[in-house]
Amino acid sequence: QVQLVESGGGLVQPGGSLRLSCAASGTIFSINTMGWYRQAPGKERELVAIITSIGTPEYANSVKGRFTISRDNAKNTVSLQMNSLGPEDTAVYYCYTYRGRDYWGQGTQVTVSL
Repeated sequence: QVQLVESGGGLVQPGGSLRLSCAASGTIFSINTMGWYRQAPGKERELVAIITSIGTPEYANSVKGRFTISRDNAKNTVSLQMNSLGPEDTAVYYCYTYRGRDYWGQGTQVTVSL
């Protein structure tokens, strides 16, 4: 059974930074593509960034140049460094992977506000 556990969310002022982490277990982490999604109130869940097993990242246009996804296969973790945060980044952020089916973490709240 694949388990994904996020950490690192919180409240930050506009222009600030946060780093999210996701610890994976129950899977051969190194061969999984990993991703971060987010869901703001009243909106659909959207892709933020993904990273392939060999470390190739892709980003949503809305976060390009501000967010960086990375992975540590030795530690079975994937991280999302978020810089220059704005109120539009406020959402619950979810870690994601696929192994025969979709797997999601429980989500971590990111709130960008004064």
